[in-house]
Amino acid sequence: MIVKSLFQIQRQAPTTDLFSPFSLAGLQLPNRIFMPPLTRSRGPKDAATEQVALYYTQRATAGLIISEGSPISREGQGYFYNPGIFSREQIAGWKLVTDSVHAVGGRMFIQLWHVGRISHTSIQADGASPVSSTDRAAEGAMAFGRDDAGNVGFVPSSRPRALETSEIPRVVDDFVQAARNAMDAGFDGVELHAANGYLFDQFLNPLINDRTDCYSAATMEGRLRFTLEVVDAVGSAIGSDRVGIRLTPYGTIGAVPLFDDAEETYVALGKALGDRGTAYFHVMDQTGFFNTPVGQKPTSDAIKELLIKWRSVAPETAILLDGGMTRARANELITNGVIDMAGFGQAYIANPDLVARLRNDWPLNTPDRATYYTGGAKGYVDYPPHRPETRTHIA
Repeated sequence: MIVKSLFQIQRQAPTTDLFSPFSLAGLQLPNRIFMPPLTRSRGPKDAATEQVALYYTQRATAGLIISEGSPISREGQGYFYNPGIFSREQIAGWKLVTDSVHAVGGRMFIQLWHVGRISHTSIQADGASPVSSTDRAAEGAMAFGRDDAGNVGFVPSSRPRALETSEIPRVVDDFVQAARNAMDAGFDGVELHAANGYLFDQFLNPLINDRTDCYSAATMEGRLRFTLEVVDAVGSAIGSDRVGIRLTPYGTIGAVPLFDDAEETYVALGKALGDRGTAYFHVMDQTGFFNTPVGQKPTSDAIKELLIKWRSVAPETAILLDGGMTRARANELITNGVIDMAGFGQAYIANPDLVARLRNDWPLNTPDRATYYTGGAKGYVDYPPHRPETRTHIA
């Protein structure tokens, strides 16, 4: 109750609903709906194309678009055909996207991605092993690479090698250069992908990170060190108010085991990020996912309590939430000041005009899962907008 009282005092300006405007660290947004990152594997040369630009432009009525994960380096890549942000061709490809999105009034952050151990030797340069905080494999996690027959598809992640302590500054520099490249490509900001079992999680989680150096997860300072070093370096390069971060507290995607002091870890991280002026926390709520071990499943209330605690330690940092979102749930959380923006993932795949559909209670198209990663226009840019003359009654 004490935390809730502090939180209510600090949120002096009450929010309204999904469709009210919002200032995200000074970036003016027309509504509080955001499009979360959605891997679609539509970059045939690992760069964005005119078709990718069309896909995002169709969805530019969102208050904010966050791009699909964009690898910061070849080493950081875990999927073929994902537009990266480390070559001149990739910067030019993303510039097509941002120019088009901005031309119709949209706003867009890029998600900077290093998958760490969730990669495959077929994706890495010269067939090298992926890198991580550890040399233990991500059992059960899949990359999107080539199998032994040369076919592209989902393959088990390869065993990584542990980064040497002396190598870590180079990885931090890769994030900084990617952030600078993103600014050159015209993005409004960057989001660090510190979720879903990728590289940041591999340092944060004490049941993955088995290091004995200064990045050891045995201490809170050690487990947070890599994440905060990247946040500091990227913030110094492009401005902290242009940096967001995606986190999955209590998530198990990407071979991430649940650990006992997760709440303490994420509250400490939230305070440190708030002190640095980070623009937003973006949380993917995985508490309703099927793959959480029996008996270990936290409830969505655990996420809600964490968000409220973040309000008390980082009151100036915006909170974005997606995962199992509905219009009713979004409005409740926004109206009560728990979150600032709500994300709708799969709904955005099939509904480019999602803002209008939610505003008017129009029915939603159903996404075609079979076309999520197939390449081409089908299931990508061919979903129709709602036509009022075909409107059906919603009970």
